[in-house]
Amino acid sequence: MILYEYPFNERIRTYLRLESLFVRLSEFIARELALDHHFALATIFEIMDVAARADLKSDVLKDLDRQKHALDGYRDNPAIAQDVLDQVINQLDRCFQTLSNQPGKAGQALTENDWLMSIRSRIGIPGGTCEFDLPAYYAWQHKSVAQRRGDLARWTETLTPLAESVHLLLKLLRDSGMPQKVMASAGQFQQNLPQGRTFQLLRLALDPALDLIPEISGNRLMVSIRLMQMQADERLHPSSANATFELTLCS
Repeated sequence: MILYEYPFNERIRTYLRLESLFVRLSEFIARELALDHHFALATIFEIMDVAARADLKSDVLKDLDRQKHALDGYRDNPAIAQDVLDQVINQLDRCFQTLSNQPGKAGQALTENDWLMSIRSRIGIPGGTCEFDLPAYYAWQHKSVAQRRGDLARWTETLTPLAESVHLLLKLLRDSGMPQKVMASAGQFQQNLPQGRTFQLLRLALDPALDLIPEISGNRLMVSIRLMQMQADERLHPSSANATFELTLCS
């Protein structure tokens, strides 16, 4: 199944973007080629750009605190495994403490590294990191795999508290939803959302054998999904087929 996710607000949209960047970063660092480590460094700069939003750290801390208070309400509930509950609450506490103890925004310490900032200023320019522009960076790419990995690990340390917090918040959010099988009639699906409940994330699992692509839109009142298909002209066209998929609304 291909899993599509649609955020209902800007905060969750930012969390999803950060999660995607952190996954990409870990994959690039695990590889050995200098080119992969170049893209790992480019990803670090992308994370710094996203994390530069003034209220991001505050939003994450508020969400961690909100989740902790919500889970505290399940203490002494006989239907809840208390050891698992304690483990999750302890994770929330640890993420809150490590992120709140970090001065400034995620990656701010890296802005004091003039060498890294010289790379950052040119990495967005097509071909801007060639050896004649940045000979010191070109020399770094010829260092051993272990040394490059060590440097990348050191540079990403300042991003780790944010990465762990976002990962935990998204996991808890995804676990809050209950998947349901639904049918798109003639390629269209609409569902009214219950009043008094605020959903933050929609998840849609679609069988790749159907060769369909969902276009999702939604607000606090309704979600609408239109199934599209790539045609020979390499353009998306609305599908008229009936199709089933799995829908999960997470709050």
